[in-house]
Formats: sequence, C-alpha cells, structure tokens
Amino acid sequence: MANNLLGLDFISGEILLFDKPLDWTSFDVVNRVRYLLCQKLGIKKLKVGHAGTLDPKATGLVILCTGKATKKIESIQAEEKEYVATIKLGATTPSSDLETAEDQTFDTSDINRDLIETKLKAFIGDIQQIPPIFSALKVNGKRAFKYARNGEDVEMKARTVRISAIEILRFENPELELRITCGKGTYIRSLARDIGESLENGAYLTDLRRTRIGINEVNNAWTINNFEKSLAEM
Repeated sequence: MANNLLGLDFISGEILLFDKPLDWTSFDVVNRVRYLLCQKLGIKKLKVGHAGTLDPKATGLVILCTGKATKKIESIQAEEKEYVATIKLGATTPSSDLETAEDQTFDTSDINRDLIETKLKAFIGDIQQIPPIFSALKVNGKRAFKYARNGEDVEMKARTVRISAIEILRFENPELELRITCGKGTYIRSLARDIGESLENGAYLTDLRRTRIGINEVNNAWTINNFEKSLAEM
C-alpha cells in the first residue's frame, strides 16, 4: 500500500493507485475518491478520472488522476497491463463471466495441460478479438451491455489487440488459472471465451484481478478504506 498522503497536491494533480473492490465499477471508485477529497479539502468540485475501466466482477489496480494529472490518462491507458485470470472450462455464460448464469455445458475429460499449452500459442501477438456484448463499448451511441440486458442482438466488430504473454499458473480440470500480459483494449472475458472455443469446448471467466499497469503494481495501491482513514488523519 502507498505510504501516506502528506505533501500531495490533489488540486494541482496527483496520480493515485487503488485496489478496486469486487462489484464496484471503476466510476464507483472515482466518485468515492472525489467525494472524500472534496470533503477533506472543503471544495465543491475536483477533476478526477480513471485511466482504464475494470469490470465490476474484477478486482485489482485502477489508476486515478486528479486535477491537471488527468492529462496523463491517455498515456497511462496505453501502457501494458497484467492480469491473473481464473477460467472455468466446460461451460459458457452469455456475459463470459459470472454476471450471467451458465447456458451451455461440455465434457472436459479430454482436456489436458499439454493441449491447453498448444492452443494458447495462437493467442500470442497481435490478434483479432470480438469484445463481449456485455461491455461498456458503444454501438450506435448506446452501451453494448444495455442491448444485451434487454435481450437485443447487436453486432460486435472484431478489433486488433496485443497479447504479449500467457502463463499457466494452475490447471485443475475444469479450472484454469492464467497470468496474462496484454495491451490496451484487450478483454480477458473474450479471451476466456475464445480459449474455450479453441479447445472445442466452452469457457468463461470466474475471477479476474489486474495486478499491473505499466510499472505500477496493485501491491502499492490504496484500498478505499485505508485511503479514507489516511485522509482523516491528515
């Protein structure tokens, strides 16, 4: 965790690392931090933004910028990211994660570590990836997840993303744990889905944690509770 807040000038601009809790949106973190800072500083408004969305069902590193440091958001978003993902093989969900219930199941008895290692090689480098329909991407001016939750069909167009490395941390059929290093715009839910398809099976994300953005690591991040406590002690 970061050491302290002494000497920081939030109005001029600071870069803050946070460990996003489960079921919070990235904007929940922004709104809470902005509120806490405005209360502490005795001001009504403060510019605060996040440098890269993290899904509600994911935890881990979210970088917030305040004041003039918000100008750095775009460059931070472009930095390499690292995730630890837990994937369940043998089933699919419409959202490719735990937001929705399983809709298909498959037999995973023929899947082994060697087969997975072989299939993962196809996902390294610049690849074409179709984002999940349960995402905040806009399609015809409307967030894709709004179509999905209304049961409407919408075409999600493939785009190029870069995956630098995928390492198997653990495989206990049907559970697969991976460390993934990737570039901007990569959806780990889509990767889980596509890994399942490559195995002629199904797969979806059951846990996701962002551990690094560029040189910034989640081990050095604030929790919301610790940040609030440190502000109160200033």
